[in-house]
Amino acid sequence: MTDTILVFYGSYRSGRMGIRLADFIVSELRARGHDVELIDAKAVGLPMLDRMYKEYKPGSAPAAMEELAKKIKAAHAFVFVTGEYNWGMQPGLKNLTDHFLEEWFWRPAAIASYSAGRISGARSSFTWHGTLSEMGMIVISSTLAVGPIGQTLNDKGEPLGEPGAALKKAFPRFADDLAWWTEAARSQRARKQPPY
Repeated sequence: MTDTILVFYGSYRSGRMGIRLADFIVSELRARGHDVELIDAKAVGLPMLDRMYKEYKPGSAPAAMEELAKKIKAAHAFVFVTGEYNWGMQPGLKNLTDHFLEEWFWRPAAIASYSAGRISGARSSFTWHGTLSEMGMIVISSTLAVGPIGQTLNDKGEPLGEPGAALKKAFPRFADDLAWWTEAARSQRARKQPPY
């Protein structure tokens, strides 16, 4: 069975660099045979959170929200690609995820962080771990941390030099961990309905 994986990216900045990592992950997961879609928060364009998807009457949510809810519910796993803003998470990605709740439940999530410097977005990755767990996802232990991103991936998401080679080497463990938890979660959901 082919897994459907959504890769979420949340920067709204001009000249954004993290899209390189999102593109790399999409490409690598597709090469492994997964059905992968990039969900770019800026392109989706949800407003600042006022009402969650579940707070709309059926069929009355904004079209972009309705479409994304269907994609999230149909997906088997998620990857969150996040930069670090002043030791914290990107507001665009956080805003997008907060529009949904039950739609995320009982599926694994992986975190890939990046920054322009050597910290590689690690502090953002740490904060996302707790947030995604609270939102009902199984957060895998393997992470990717990329920095400086401009020296690791080119503008097409292709690895550069030694940092790029290190990322390429680290990716299989990250992807294998996500695949294992995706299979485990899908098997358990088929065997027994989630408790809520």
